[in-house]
Amino acid sequence: MEAVVMTGGKGMRMAPYTKVLPKGLLPVGERPILEIIVKQLRYYGFTSITMACGYLAPLIQTYFADGSRMGVAIRYEVENEPLGTAGPLRSLTHIAEPFLLINCDVLTTLDFRRFREFHLEGDSLLTIASQNKAVPIELGVMETEAEYVTGFVEKPAHSAHVSMGIYMMSPDILRYIPGNRAFDIPDVIQSLLKANQKIRHYENSSFWLDIGRPSDYTRANEEFQRLRPILLPDDPG
Repeated sequence: MEAVVMTGGKGMRMAPYTKVLPKGLLPVGERPILEIIVKQLRYYGFTSITMACGYLAPLIQTYFADGSRMGVAIRYEVENEPLGTAGPLRSLTHIAEPFLLINCDVLTTLDFRRFREFHLEGDSLLTIASQNKAVPIELGVMETEAEYVTGFVEKPAHSAHVSMGIYMMSPDILRYIPGNRAFDIPDVIQSLLKANQKIRHYENSSFWLDIGRPSDYTRANEEFQRLRPILLPDDPG
């Protein structure tokens, strides 16, 4: 089974850590987050992996080589200029089956195999792993009619389905991604919607942490030891 890992971003919000290392090589529990992801992919049967690299790509290539050390086959697509979170996919002409796409800064216990099966059972080009999250508003919110206040709620929380940065895609989705220019996942979603293509989401309650800020990185290291048997079931250390 095929998987693509997006590792090309500079991780500006994670500075100064990412001044010397690409975000995917930052250690979580004494091993790079990318290594955790690769071992999870292998455990769930995704043994053919493409890493879409950009910033500090040689460090990633040196660390993982061809992937045989970890029981997978890894190939690299290296961008010469930033192509966004979806642009690099346009050159993946070797992929002929539905593939999993994951960002390199995601720590999760999501069952990737079950996620893939959910996608295959449906009829969409794209399935988004999602969670329902409460989004707090740290203000008093008014309900109004003209200049009159008809209701008032102090610091309400609204729930919303949010993307986990993990996707299942069918190869035909590449037709909606232009070549040789920056294109992001939200752009892909908008293109599919405009073309009346169905998009599904896979709601789940697995542990999920997007390591986008230093505080998230701290939490990832705090949570790793507790979650290690679930994160790495065949490599408990």
